[in-house]
Amino acid sequence: MSKVLRPDCGDWPAGVGPAPPAKALGMFIQTETTPNPASLKFLPGRAVLPQGGRDFADAAQARVSPLAQRLFEIEGVSGVFLGTDFVTVTKAEAEDWTVLKPLVLGSLMDHFTANAPVLADDAGSVDDAEEALSEADREVVRQVRELLETRVRPVVAQDGGDIVFHAYREGVVYLYMRGSCAGCPSSTATLKRGVETLLRHYIPAVQSVEAVR
Repeated sequence: MSKVLRPDCGDWPAGVGPAPPAKALGMFIQTETTPNPASLKFLPGRAVLPQGGRDFADAAQARVSPLAQRLFEIEGVSGVFLGTDFVTVTKAEAEDWTVLKPLVLGSLMDHFTANAPVLADDAGSVDDAEEALSEADREVVRQVRELLETRVRPVVAQDGGDIVFHAYREGVVYLYMRGSCAGCPSSTATLKRGVETLLRHYIPAVQSVEAVR
């Protein structure tokens, strides 16, 4: 099975090809590798979500998104993440991008050229609602959210992923790892050496950072 690598990690694998834009009816879709070999990032050249991100782990969750539903109809797709201007698709371990990539590109082209909706009208909030917080913790959470929005999320979005606040309890920040960040071999290093170090440096009350599923 061909292994998808980032361009700076070695030669592009045979069979997957470079990552030129795909074109259909004037639409260009670019593809980018991510640190997670099971995930590819697709950039349709237009807005996907107005803000935030939305993660779908299976077809049942994708019922609120016509776009994600369409992608889950492709055999071998195991996850879909929608960002503001990109779509990250994760494949099952046994599948090959040589087969899946053209199918994903075709589905994305069909969806966007038809001007179909990305989310259903009743899809609700893009980001998960945070847990109820005590008054004493609100300032800590405000600072955590600000650092995530300004220093963390823009960086991981470049690799087709997202890191979203979930909760703060007794010095521990709990975060969702989404898109290419979920299941990525380097996600633990990103969380501990990257995000945890950043938050502890700027917010003394933060003792550690943990990922939640």
